[in-house]
Amino acid sequence: MIFRALILFSTAPVLLVAPWAGLSASSALVHSTAQASRGLLLVANKGDQTVGIIDPAAGREIATIKETGFTVHELVALPNGQIAYAPIYGNSGVGSPGTNGRTIDVINIPERRIVHVIDLGRGERPHCIRYNPRDGLLYVTTEITDSVTVIDPRTNRVVASIPTGQPQSHMLALTYNGLRGYTANVGPGTVSVLNLRTRKVTAVIPVAKEIQRVSVSINDRWVFTSDQHHPRLAVIDARTNKIARWIALPGIGYGTTPTPDGKYLLITIINKDEVVALNLRTMKIAHAIPVPHAPQEIVVRPDGRVAYVSCSQTRKVAAIHLKTWKVEKLIGAGRNVDGMAWAGKD
Repeated sequence: MIFRALILFSTAPVLLVAPWAGLSASSALVHSTAQASRGLLLVANKGDQTVGIIDPAAGREIATIKETGFTVHELVALPNGQIAYAPIYGNSGVGSPGTNGRTIDVINIPERRIVHVIDLGRGERPHCIRYNPRDGLLYVTTEITDSVTVIDPRTNRVVASIPTGQPQSHMLALTYNGLRGYTANVGPGTVSVLNLRTRKVTAVIPVAKEIQRVSVSINDRWVFTSDQHHPRLAVIDARTNKIARWIALPGIGYGTTPTPDGKYLLITIINKDEVVALNLRTMKIAHAIPVPHAPQEIVVRPDGRVAYVSCSQTRKVAAIHLKTWKVEKLIGAGRNVDGMAWAGKD
């Protein structure tokens, strides 16, 4: 089947529809043949101001969708694999002066177009967005207001706001049981613990002078974030909300994600151009894989066989086979490729 990329630029919201409604028969066919069978990889091409759609099996970017603002850093797909959400952050980095994004693009993946724009009502720099299967809601960091905004994807409306108690709440991880959230507060170098039922911050954990990204182990026991000034990973005990230990790294750690079997934590070493695999039983580094320059984020395929790594300075996504621990292919992407999301299941 031949895919046709529809590139759309819009400055105004379109008619609000339920995110899983209104798919044409041809779109459903595209989805069933290409996506449900093997899945698609969504990427934020920051330098091009586009969301790219990659067919990992074909090893190429098959479509790009023009964002409605400048620019998307992170994104998420709903479990149905048909709808994605892409927050418009702004034109600067965390803690730096610049514009404050206030919208979130809602993307119909099979149709390759933006079907709605959620307006938060003020400039909040929405950034890292996660879907919680437990309650069916979306959680997005809203950095300017030191909060996490909660959105119902059934209506595309804001339903709540959770204060983080800290500035620069940039990245977000949810526990797999859907009960807690953790924000990485970059400049303060802290992690905020959020109770998603009461929608309150329950603890603020000091970590380092500056941190960046955050993740949670599959069993919800450990929370991970890296010191951005020293080559070390903080392992936080989720039961005590204290750092249980530090793991020495070969360079500055950045993105982290666990493998679906819970055995390893994959870590991008941004200044050494490699990905390392931390054995979570021994808490020792078991594998190191060279990747192209400036690795950012990691997404693991649902079957646990392949990890995809965005390498922003080379317009590449590296596909690492998790049995051979080698890069099996490099996939072309856009300029400054960064955040990624998996759409569909293997």
